[in-house]
Amino acid sequence: MRHNLLSIGQMAKLNHTTVPTLRLYDRLGLLRPCYTDPATSYRYYDIKQNARYDMIRYMKELGMGLTEIQTVLSKEDVQLIESILIKKREHIFAEIRRLRVQRDAVTRAISNIEHYRKAPTEGVTSLEYIDQRKIYAIPARKNFYEHDIDSYEEVLSDLRSRMTERELPQVYYYNVGTSIKEADFLAQRFVAADLFAFVDEHFPPLPEIRALESGMYACIYTDSYDEEIPCAKKLLEFCRANEYQISGDYICEILTEFNVFNKEQRSMFMRLQVPVSFEIKI
Repeated sequence: MRHNLLSIGQMAKLNHTTVPTLRLYDRLGLLRPCYTDPATSYRYYDIKQNARYDMIRYMKELGMGLTEIQTVLSKEDVQLIESILIKKREHIFAEIRRLRVQRDAVTRAISNIEHYRKAPTEGVTSLEYIDQRKIYAIPARKNFYEHDIDSYEEVLSDLRSRMTERELPQVYYYNVGTSIKEADFLAQRFVAADLFAFVDEHFPPLPEIRALESGMYACIYTDSYDEEIPCAKKLLEFCRANEYQISGDYICEILTEFNVFNKEQRSMFMRLQVPVSFEIKI
């Protein structure tokens, strides 16, 4: 028997791996024992085979699967290695982008829940400064204000379908809003104009993206779909009573949903808002 050989257990211990792992590599032809004792049929590794094991482990750290590693090691083709790694890099970049979107969505969800906890009492009007926001908007195909919440669900599904068709991240679908044109709102005509999702800098640049400018907004909160129109009318009265100049479309923003608490219909916490301008009286 040759000297300085390692049993499979010794080889595993030396490389901080397991015996089953080495046996798997043996079956796949990735790393086979270099010597078999004719008397005992025990198989042994040479310590110099650590280099081969290190290469396998390195390729795994780069994200390559065992089948890819097997192909690379058997063909000994440097261009093949480069080609596989280029694809792996693109996959990693895509995963990073996906995780960034998910991270920001979680951050928004936490912020919205905190907003819910600290928001003014429902039905109480207020003035708030709101930073610029971007939305992905589509026209509302029907005026759900003339019907019940089932009609709203139908229109909402249009947004989900559009985003699905365009392979857009569905995580944005859970922070949505609707709008009414300024002229209609001033005339108390509740006619749905657009349906949209609030998006961020990670969202693909598309023609449907618009900006809601920063500024002062008259706001009122409610957690009931059926209370939106009465609260919106109260918001308009608040603006007129204080001589605020309405300077844009009315927006109903779904800050968060608590559908785990209501199995019968969508449970929403909404911020009704309209941009305003006013003169400061001295």
